[in-house]
Parts: sequence; structure tokens; C-alpha cells
Amino acid sequence: MQRGGRHLVRKAGTKAAADPIDRLRAICLALPDTSEKLAWGEPTWRVRGRLFAQLDNHHHGADHLAVWLPAPLGEQEALVKADPARFFRPPYVGIRGWVGVRIDGRPSWKQVAALVEQAYRHVAPATKGRARG
Repeated sequence: MQRGGRHLVRKAGTKAAADPIDRLRAICLALPDTSEKLAWGEPTWRVRGRLFAQLDNHHHGADHLAVWLPAPLGEQEALVKADPARFFRPPYVGIRGWVGVRIDGRPSWKQVAALVEQAYRHVAPATKGRARG
């Protein structure tokens, strides 16, 4: 399915409000100039081709459903220390400061949306009238 130039990947029979993947997708695709692309077997979200969010759907047998997000310097460590049940250092990209955010269970969707937007702004190219950062 494609909407407004954005590629959407949807599983048959899922409900947007109840499905955490659909909820994450809606948060990511609501941001300007974003698109969804399947990569490494998982949905990823990009702003003008730059990756800002990647789904972790039990990656390599992990016991969680999560999203990996690039974070500003020190943010990963602070989040993991504050709530290690909700946040973690993801494989591969954790060394570069990305943070894993669990979206299974009962996440704070307000916090997830804020972290996704922060990740988006972290990688989005600067545009006229909007500085990167």
C-alpha cells in the first residue's frame, strides 16, 4: 500500500489502534518527508533517505518488540540506567549511541513519540526555516 508517496507495509487483519507496530508506523510516518522501507527483514523509517527508526521484532530471538533510534550523546546511557526494563543498547548500532525502546507491554506512547521525533530531528537534513538538532 502506498499513501502520499510513503510506502506502508501492513499485515492482514491487524488493528491500527491495538497493534504496536501500526502505532509506531503512524508516529514515524506523521513526520515530514518520511518513508518506510523494508531492510534487514524489518520495517525501517527514513527522512529523505536517512534512517531514523528501525523495528526490532524479536530480532535474533530477543524476547521483545522494540524500536531502535539514534540518540544524542549520553541519551542512551541515561535512558538505560533510568529504566533498563524499557530501554537497552541494541546490537550493531548501540555502539554508535542508538537506543532500543521496547514497545511491547504497556509503553508510554507519548514518550515513544517524543523519542522518535528526537531521532528524526537528530538525522533530518537541515531545511530552510528548520535547523537540525
